[in-house]
Amino acid sequence: MVSTVQNTDVTQKDAERAVVIAVTSHAVFEFGADGDEAYEVGVAFPLMQALKRVNECLLKENPTESLLFDVVLVTTDSQQQQQSSRIISSTRHYGLEVSRFCFSSEEDFVESLLQHKVQLFLSTDRNETSQASQRGVPSALLDQHTASCSSEQLRVLFCGDSIVQPDTGPTPASRQAAQSFSAQLGEMRRAFGMLDSPLSFILVTSRGGRESCSSALQTLRSRGISVDEAYCLAGAPRGPILSLLRPHFLLSDGFSGPEE
Repeated sequence: MVSTVQNTDVTQKDAERAVVIAVTSHAVFEFGADGDEAYEVGVAFPLMQALKRVNECLLKENPTESLLFDVVLVTTDSQQQQQSSRIISSTRHYGLEVSRFCFSSEEDFVESLLQHKVQLFLSTDRNETSQASQRGVPSALLDQHTASCSSEQLRVLFCGDSIVQPDTGPTPASRQAAQSFSAQLGEMRRAFGMLDSPLSFILVTSRGGRESCSSALQTLRSRGISVDEAYCLAGAPRGPILSLLRPHFLLSDGFSGPEE
């Protein structure tokens, strides 16, 4: 059973051009004690603010811009769904730009993502992101580090290793969808200059040397993506540099997550 509530407080996006991102409500809010007050913010709160800022800057550059982020807030927990009005009011309280609220069962949530034509699914639940990826929905896993990310600039990290040697895990449909999503991000990025952009791309290649990094750069450029920063770790663990770079999420060709 899937129920969708449209947010009348925000301008609805162009269905043909918008980049649809679904985020789970348990990543955006901390569900605590009962009451009517707004929920405390969760780990994905800076991400939500950064997505909103990209939209604002795109519209500032071009008031008729239709290539914008279209955010869907997904709730699968039955107890949380009983607090649907509080979820909606909390979103309004913090001024988050959410177009639709989707309430579904844990069994049907992937179907709801497909119905809404979601191009990236974000959750703190590894099982949820795995299920979505297996059905062809590009997914990224959020963790506690997301809470310390910038709210002024959306920072997206591309995993160079999966670009040079794609993982056998993601389905071909998921890889293709992830590449299409990345190309749309690249188009968004081209709307801004080199300095003070609200959208930044980072490439990190963990394995191999300069050749691997160069190959990943060339592949991304062929998809219309120019990165702002590139790092070749040559086998060094990527955890320390990720803590410095603080990307909101990691993208590979299909499925991604924080440092293993």
